Order: sequence, then C-alpha cells, then structure tokens
Amino acid sequence: MCFGDSLTAGAGTDPGESYPDYLQADLDQRGYPYRVVNEGISGNTTKDALERLNSILALKPSIVVVEFGGNDGLRGVPVHDSRANLDKIVGTLKASGAKVVLAGITLPPDYGPDYIRQFDETYTLVAKKYNVPMLPFILRGAYGVTGMMQPDETHATAAGNKVVANNILALVLPLLKK
Repeated sequence: MCFGDSLTAGAGTDPGESYPDYLQADLDQRGYPYRVVNEGISGNTTKDALERLNSILALKPSIVVVEFGGNDGLRGVPVHDSRANLDKIVGTLKASGAKVVLAGITLPPDYGPDYIRQFDETYTLVAKKYNVPMLPFILRGAYGVTGMMQPDETHATAAGNKVVANNILALVLPLLKK
C-alpha cells in the first residue's frame, strides 16, 4: 500500500501514471505477486493521515509506504506536531504487523534553514525509532531534472513518477517474497 498525499496520488498526471502504478508494473515484471493499492489523497497532512489510519488498517496491508509531511511543511505546521503524527502513523502500522517504508520530502529554501533542518530530521528520527527503511527525498533523481517535474516544481510528471517508483522499489524489494 502506498499511503500518502498528492505525490502518491499522482496529482497532475493521467490515470495509470502515479508512482504506485509504475511500482505495480515493476513488481509484475519481476514476478512478485503483490497488489499495490494507491491510498494517496492530494492535500493530506499527517493529521489527515491519522484520521484515515483505521480505514488503512482495515485493509490489512502487508507493506506500507508512508509518504506524508510535505503539506504540513508548506502550511507551516509546527515540526513537533508533524513529527508526533508521523511517529503515531508509523508506530501504529508497525504494531499491526505491517512492514513500513518511510518516504521523506523536503521544503523550498525560503522556509528557513532551522525549520527545514528540523523538518528533514523528522524522517530520520522516526525511521531510526521504528527501524524502518527510509528514502530521505522521494523525488530523488526527478526533482530539478528537465521533463521530470510538472510546472509547479512540486509534483512529478509521468516520467518523474517512474523514477520515484524505482526509488521506492529499492526500499521494498528486500521486504518482498516471491
């Protein structure tokens, strides 16, 4: 399950062009019998994710890619609030027996170095606390690359989502069984 915000939902791309769609294609090509469920909702914050957590748990996912925080940062949510929410999300999912992978994001430089540093540390601290694999920047290899990002410079294009799927694939492959 890919549980996140607009980056997971595939905002601004056509149906079938989100990173979870490409992740499914990658897994199918490699012969893994997993079904990737896209639970991305544009605009979601870590608080929204907490409110959705019971419905996610009801689906009994075996592996969950957690990708939240960007909207918190863009809205200036206090880092300690976002961190507490992300901690509860990852802790609750792990306690359910799901394997968790954490995908991070960062903020534009105009948010200030102190806020950005604390924001970025959130992912590292939560990943270490729960011993889960982490990708510090989900848009690695796509952000700033011509043709990989939409004009808003926030969301990946279809080509960028293929790169993101490869980033996520590297984290989930060790957790999979054929």
